[in-house]
Formats: sequence, C-alpha cells, structure tokens
Amino acid sequence: MPLSPYTADTICALSTPHGTGAIAIVRLSGPLSQHIIQAVFKPASKQLDLTKAESHKQYFGTIVHKDEIIDEVLVSLFRAPHSYTGEDAAEISCHGSTYIQQQLLEILLFSGARLAEPGEFTMRAYLNGRFDLAQAEAVADLIASQSRNAHALAMNQMRGGFSSKIAALRAQLVDFASLIALELDFSEEDVEFADRAKFFGLLAELRAEISLLLESFRTGNAIKNGIPVAIIGKPNVGKSTLLNAILNEERAIVSEIPGTTRDVIEDTIVIDGYNFRFIDTAGLRDSEDLIESMGIERTWEKIRQATVILYVCDLSSCQGQKADDMLEEFRTYLADGEKHFILVGNKTDMLGEIPAHFREMVELETIFVSAKRKENINLISESLVKAVKQMDVGSDAIVSNTRHFQALKLAQEALDAVEAGFRNKLPTDLATVDIRTALYHLGSITGEISSDEILGNIFGKFCIGK
Repeated sequence: MPLSPYTADTICALSTPHGTGAIAIVRLSGPLSQHIIQAVFKPASKQLDLTKAESHKQYFGTIVHKDEIIDEVLVSLFRAPHSYTGEDAAEISCHGSTYIQQQLLEILLFSGARLAEPGEFTMRAYLNGRFDLAQAEAVADLIASQSRNAHALAMNQMRGGFSSKIAALRAQLVDFASLIALELDFSEEDVEFADRAKFFGLLAELRAEISLLLESFRTGNAIKNGIPVAIIGKPNVGKSTLLNAILNEERAIVSEIPGTTRDVIEDTIVIDGYNFRFIDTAGLRDSEDLIESMGIERTWEKIRQATVILYVCDLSSCQGQKADDMLEEFRTYLADGEKHFILVGNKTDMLGEIPAHFREMVELETIFVSAKRKENINLISESLVKAVKQMDVGSDAIVSNTRHFQALKLAQEALDAVEAGFRNKLPTDLATVDIRTALYHLGSITGEISSDEILGNIFGKFCIGK
C-alpha cells in the first residue's frame, strides 16, 4: 500500500456494501479522477464541460463504454484540496445491480484507475493532512457505532476533541524539552534554563491528565463495544429466564435442573439508544463437576469485567438475613464506584408479598420481577439506561481505542522515569532520553510519530471503500 502523500495513481472502490440494493456508490480519488470521469461519463446537458464543472455538485448522465450505455447515474465532483482525501475525487451513484457495479469498476480500471486497498481513502486523507491519525481511527469507530453513546464518542473524536487534548499535553512537554536541550548546548557553563520547580509542577500536571485519560478507557471501551452486564446468582434462580425476558427471545436454555448453564452466554440489545452486552453466567456454587467448575471460574472473570452486575435471587427460597449473607462475597464489587450493582428479586409470581428483609435493603438498588411472566422487566431496562447516562460521554477526551490506551500508558511510564531521574540527580542528557520517549508515545497517538507498519495495521482493518 503506498504511503506517500504524493501518490501518482488513482484509486477506485465500491463504497456501499456488496450485494444488490436500490443504489450503489463507487468512489474515485487521485490525480486522474477528473480525466477518468470525463472519459466514461456523458452528461445529460450537452453544454456541460466537466473540466470546468463546479465542485461539490451532482451531475446527471450515463456511463458509456465502447458505445454501450451501462447505466444512468449521478456523478459528484470534488476538487482538491476540498475533498475527503484532499485529492481530486468523484463519486458515482448508480443502480444497485451487482452486474452494474462490477461493470462500472471494470470500466474505471480500464480507464486508468486501480482498486483501492482496505482503508486507503482514509489513509490518503490522513497523509494529505485532512485529519490526524486519531481522527482517522474515529472514522472506523463511527462506521461501526451501533448506539447513541458509541456514535457520540466517535463523533467527538473524529472532530478532533481528543486529538486537541493530546496535542496540548505534548506541546507543554516539547517546550520544556527545548529548554533542556539548550542546557545541553551550554553544559560546560553549568547553567539551568529550565526551572526545576516549574518542571516538577508540569510533570505532576501531565501525569494527572494522563491518569484521567487512562481511567476513562474503561468507560470508553464499554461504550464502544457495548456496556457489559453480567447476570449472576446461585443455580436455578432464573438467570437464563431473565436473559430471555430482557432479550425477548429464547436465547438461553431454561431448566429446573441446577447447573444447566455451564458456560457464559452473551448477546447484545439496544435499549433507548444504548448498546448493552448481556452475559448469562453459570450458577455460583461449589461443584465437583469439572465442566461446571470451569464455567463458574469464567463467571467470576465476567464479574470482574462487567460494568453492571445483576445479582438474581429466588425470593421464594430466601429466609431471614439470607439476603445480606448471600451478598457478603460481593462486598468488593458493591464498593467499586466503577460498577453498578443491582439486586434482582425474582419469582414474585410465587409469593403473596415481598419478604420484609428485602424491603429494608434500601441502600442497595433492588428490583422485584417475575422473569417467567416478564413482569417489571422494564424496570431493569430503565435502571440500566439510568446507569449509562451517568457515564460522561460529553467530554471530548475519553479513550476508547486500545492502541491509544497503550501509548498513554507507555508515555506515563516514561514521565515517571523522567521525574525519578531529575530527583536522583541523573545527568541531563540521560533524562532527555525519557522525555523523548514520552513525546514519541504521545505523538504516535495522533500520527506526528508514525511508521509504515503502524499505518498498515490501522488502515488495513477498514473496509475497502473507506
């Protein structure tokens, strides 16, 4: 895949999903785009000169090849640098026949274009300075977004909010690094251009900012991939029945035999615009069955990973203080501010009234349902949406990309080394190595520092037409 912003070739690809539809869009980008369009497109208006046609307008006409009309189409022209890629570009909206799509691509290839590589349009946009690397990655997240929060997060990042935060952090460090470099030039005179007290203050500020970004990854990753909701509890309390009721389909096997669910079952559903990933787990109990024990171990792993925990209990079998006792082993998770813990009292259909000791558990959110009859399931949905709304996605600086998280973590480690070096009176030239390392990792997020391998890995995950 060419990595130079001065590529001499013109690329083309189908930008709509493969298959038959009402319309399809084929995209062109590169120096020959206008020339190729002029050769294959016959505008309906005989007076129209495509070489002088206005940019960002659509023109009706036909695609003709060897005197054969292939289709009636709309052509959109985009002149450099005011296009998605920053190059001369065009989009052809044709009828969605797979035959027409294939014919159109073959005609463009015959006329001098080549097929685009995965993500090459967006990579050219990045290389031509249309946006930075973090914004380019947000394009893929925007395309993949399946919920309101995921969409909002991707839009914030694509519009440069996260990049601005990283650029500000890096700029502060660059300023100090410049003064340190100046000290090295005058090392024989034993002078300090960089105020050490101010530098330690700057380091504390930078590390605090990076720590906040690292902490935001849990929320950002959950929003991007779906809020993980673990449904847990003892065997045969109705966890699988509850999952089926929430999803409104028979997703999990339901049986009165304890230990029926031996592995985790996952499914997603969008509630009020938010994407939730529900995880039905094996019942928590001591078991000598090897397979069931493995399932229980996976349950604990899912509990650790979950953002929301639904603890399901059978109201008909709870006695006295058992409600408190059964939650004792979850005290750590109850106190975890990053987890939302909800007690679900199930099987209300088997009771005349709710036991008093459950009514008294006002400090813990409790919802009473009959999963079998699908009663009060809406209360669980409402509580989940409320919990998600407490997650701050209005901020421009929320980390949702694993690559960004890893780069920030490495930058933080480098800054830790910088501070330790200065406090331990290490030579200035050694400290500058760690400063450059921190700058490198911050720059790798937005693409100020990049390599062909990194770019190929990022854009290779895009679809062909993007």
